[in-house]
Amino acid sequence: MSETGAATTWPPNDPATWRHVPASSTPVDPDRVQKLLAAEWERFTADTSGSGEHNTRASESLPLGVTSSFQHWDPYPISIESARGAWLTDVDGRRLLDLSMGFGAMLVGHLNPVVVDHVTRALNETGTLFVTPSPQATEMSERYQERFGLGMLRFTNSGTESLMYAVRAARAYTGRKAVLKIEGGYHGGYDALQVSVKPALEDIGPADNPIPEVPFDVEAGDVYVVAYNDLEMLERVLCERGSEIAVLVIEPVVENLSIVVPDEGYLAAVREACDRHGVVLLFDEVKTGLTAGYAGAAQRLGVQPDLITLAKSIGGGLPLAAFGGKREVMEVVVDGRMAHFGTYNGNPLVMAAAKAVDEICTREALAGVEALNEKALSALDEVIATYELPAHTVGLGAKGCVTWSPTPVRNYRDYKAVDFGLAELSWLWGVNRNILTPPGLDEQWLVSLAHTTDDMDLLVSDFAELARALRD
Repeated sequence: MSETGAATTWPPNDPATWRHVPASSTPVDPDRVQKLLAAEWERFTADTSGSGEHNTRASESLPLGVTSSFQHWDPYPISIESARGAWLTDVDGRRLLDLSMGFGAMLVGHLNPVVVDHVTRALNETGTLFVTPSPQATEMSERYQERFGLGMLRFTNSGTESLMYAVRAARAYTGRKAVLKIEGGYHGGYDALQVSVKPALEDIGPADNPIPEVPFDVEAGDVYVVAYNDLEMLERVLCERGSEIAVLVIEPVVENLSIVVPDEGYLAAVREACDRHGVVLLFDEVKTGLTAGYAGAAQRLGVQPDLITLAKSIGGGLPLAAFGGKREVMEVVVDGRMAHFGTYNGNPLVMAAAKAVDEICTREALAGVEALNEKALSALDEVIATYELPAHTVGLGAKGCVTWSPTPVRNYRDYKAVDFGLAELSWLWGVNRNILTPPGLDEQWLVSLAHTTDDMDLLVSDFAELARALRD
């Protein structure tokens, strides 16, 4: 799967990931970008008055008019009334191709008929909540145990919950308190993991010796940060602080900075370093999971962590998450070193959805989605080369992105050098042409089981139109 540009001076990416950097590029006139942006924002407000009115109403009861702060953008976000398959309908009656797909939660598509059937039968015949052990939860734990190679696991209701309990499990297992995380990485709302999440460069010191940035409202405890893809920095921090550190929390492929893939051999070296220093290695697969392939990123990349967190793609649109890993680590829940609770954990409705997703997401089905994604990535590469755009494509499994940089983004500091004006224009250009990708300017599209070749051709043609506009 790995691809690289012709003149590479950077370490190669892991061969199980996609990154194609063109051999040459030409800068884009920034005045042209700003002129196009102004025109596109004017078009946006003209075409989406219903969303604007809805946001005004919603803001009276919901802060920013949204149910989660990432949903907001200025002047207001698109409000969606309904969805089916790969398409959304907004409050203005427009149909939009959904390439956000709930950051991966909608891997099987909106209102997937198998998910609907399983959940409907649970509603009609099983029940919604027992708060007792159940065969449904046991069956799904066994299915995940086999699929993801887990010794033991527990269900939760969100990625944040799973990360919180996984960190606590690591602390209970090691008898240590400190947390080590990747600079710029996002891992949900747990205090210890809110450190250095997309911090301002002026607040975090030099690249070779980063300073953890702790928001005022956070009580983080002892948290250290290292750059992704920097083994020398990791080894230095582990040598200095290893006896304090319980866990290294890392996305095996970073997916909140567009997509940042590991260097070849990086994750295996991380695994070895954690073993030497007695640090629990925790892979946050909330965003990768099934979108990375049949058994997630860990098995795809050939590195087994001590703990894994899962969410989004496993639930078919229902709130389902899990944490699990090696039996010896998860035994902290068995012997009482760490208590894990949750009224809604493993309830019959989410277990029904989980079983449906597990049945649908066969190796063959996910391979088909990946092939569709790679076809689109290759077509976008051709557009980038034709117009000599300062950009490159990155992908993993069902996800892909165009990163507006002529050189690879290997860590957070590289990400901060991306051309965000072009990123904003690229995103808004799509929104105005009824193609919705996440609003963060640094997220990725998802090809679901509901997307077709024609759908992905819309993405490519939209991008080609933008490229022509940038060079005219």
